[in-house]
Amino acid sequence: MDVTPLDDLTFYDDIEGYCGQLSYGGGDTVEIHVSTRAEAYEVTVERWGAERVVVWRSPVPIPGVLHEVPDDADANGCGWPVAVHIPTDATWRSGFHLVTLRAVGAAPGRDVAHAGFVLRSASPQASMLFVLGTNTWNAYNTWGGCSLYTGGHQVSFRRPFTRGMLCREVTERDDRKARPVRWDEEPDPDGMIYQRYRAERALPAAIGSSGWFIHERRFVEWAEGAGYTFDYAVSSDLDDDSDALDGYAAMVSVGHDEYWSAPQRDTLERHLAGGGHLASFSGNTMFWQVRLTDDGAMICHKYSAHRVDPVLGTDAESTMAGMWADPVVGKPEAMVLGAGSAWGLYHRFGRATARGVGGFIVYRDDHWLLDGTGLGYGDVLGARDGVVGYETLGCHLQFDEEHLPVSSGGDHSPADHTIVAMCPSSNLGVGDYPKSISALSDQGDAEFIAERIHGGVTPANIRRVKHGNAVIVETRPFGESGGTVITVGTTDWSFGLGTDAAVEQVTRNALNHITSG
Repeated sequence: MDVTPLDDLTFYDDIEGYCGQLSYGGGDTVEIHVSTRAEAYEVTVERWGAERVVVWRSPVPIPGVLHEVPDDADANGCGWPVAVHIPTDATWRSGFHLVTLRAVGAAPGRDVAHAGFVLRSASPQASMLFVLGTNTWNAYNTWGGCSLYTGGHQVSFRRPFTRGMLCREVTERDDRKARPVRWDEEPDPDGMIYQRYRAERALPAAIGSSGWFIHERRFVEWAEGAGYTFDYAVSSDLDDDSDALDGYAAMVSVGHDEYWSAPQRDTLERHLAGGGHLASFSGNTMFWQVRLTDDGAMICHKYSAHRVDPVLGTDAESTMAGMWADPVVGKPEAMVLGAGSAWGLYHRFGRATARGVGGFIVYRDDHWLLDGTGLGYGDVLGARDGVVGYETLGCHLQFDEEHLPVSSGGDHSPADHTIVAMCPSSNLGVGDYPKSISALSDQGDAEFIAERIHGGVTPANIRRVKHGNAVIVETRPFGESGGTVITVGTTDWSFGLGTDAAVEQVTRNALNHITSG
């Protein structure tokens, strides 16, 4: 069997589709854009919470029409006409809705495609707003050509998500970038198990990094199953509506929430300044600033932003579509989260702590986040399921007279800052990355951060960047008058839900705390 992964999965299946928007209000008509080689297709819409519940089906097969894929579909969208109109009403609950398109008569394995949208509440029906990291989904999506990791600098929301990002089979660990190892196994720093997994199923590299299925889906299934209720939104809702968090006690972010626009961040900061809270169960969070366009695209120049972004030298220079911690922007994510990727980005990924513990080492066992876990000083939280990985958040720290970690300053973390647990994490340089990813062929995060934050790519600066950490932090960006931010700085936290009682208890403690008033 050929197990070489496919690089381009554009129109791999006989049917493809996307929603006209990623977010709709109750009562809106959802528009689906479809192109297919089949003569007809069927549509099913399910709300995906603790369970998948069908809310709409096409009453009869819909005639199929094939539309071409524009050469610039990745950057400017497909431009296909609306094929399906789906009415919503007040009986539909807020949540993520999976749209399944099934081509009649197509070959098995090539007959299904998925799209998805969030249905918002017109007014708060829950105390927490769960915001899906759809900017990051878009950044990793290669459908139609490039992602932000394969040469693109503008990516459109108006194209299908490449296969597997929204729905696929459930596996234990082979689809993970930081695959946890058992006691008798060796790590896989080159990610070859992951490569084989996706090659055998014709899945893109993005499935281990982003999309509904890998992180947020797991969290929502567990949390709604445990009795928690959320209203739902997507990244761009906070960009479009500065009042999007009004009336909510807290915002919840999960998995890989890496790409944020300035208006989106402003909406969150206004919420926090007014006494609202944030629970971030996400790694590599708010690392890159993006700009959203009026025609449905997202711009990010990433590693070249400080050289090529057209806003440089203008009044809009602070919106440079590069690293939030870059001196040109001057708003490191640690100002909000109490941690940032410049101080620890990878754990058990490539050559970054390849044999690391995979969990958080407990330091402040008397902190309320650990109530009811039974964990004590020096115990490890979440190691069996590898909840630390593949991307993380760390902070500048030192040890106090009791040998407990405290903020040492210099990373822009708030003054009110408590480190509950941590473990070593690292940035990677050129040559350190696993062979299983397509990104960073000519640029390492270690070299980039050393240059942009520490002033130069020197051996000393590279060591500073590589000797990082992943942390669980409680912080208050706006002091006592503002709200609490709980940062669990790892993408893979949700893999411990449903299997690890201590991980579940920490999650309950966090959610209960931010809604307790």
